[in-house]
Amino acid sequence: MASFFIRWLVLTVAAAVMVLLLPGMHAVGHPPILGIAAFSLFMALLNASIKPVVQTLALPFTILSFGILALVINWLFMELASWLSLSLFDVGVTIDGFWWATLGSIIMSVVSGIVSAAIGS
Repeated sequence: MASFFIRWLVLTVAAAVMVLLLPGMHAVGHPPILGIAAFSLFMALLNASIKPVVQTLALPFTILSFGILALVINWLFMELASWLSLSLFDVGVTIDGFWWATLGSIIMSVVSGIVSAAIGS
């Protein structure tokens, strides 16, 4: 359970950096960190539960499409996390399109790797 909270904290930092760097991502909520935390909570839940199964099932198609399907899967999960946080909590992160989500997932991956390495998890 503690590792989930650490992962959620790391994703919250990564999502905050993503929202700060990309003009196509907007935090909804007052204060904005509340929306970012709600969005990253759903990202952590989806990444821990459904995403590994979907990626395993889509692996042959991902190989055939040279990884393009992986971008689509990341986009879908970011949109799903955004929709869940906005519909359930009325706070979250809005995403302006596919390419913003793609750039956002790259930024989140890099920043979460750096933060994870810095805290030693």
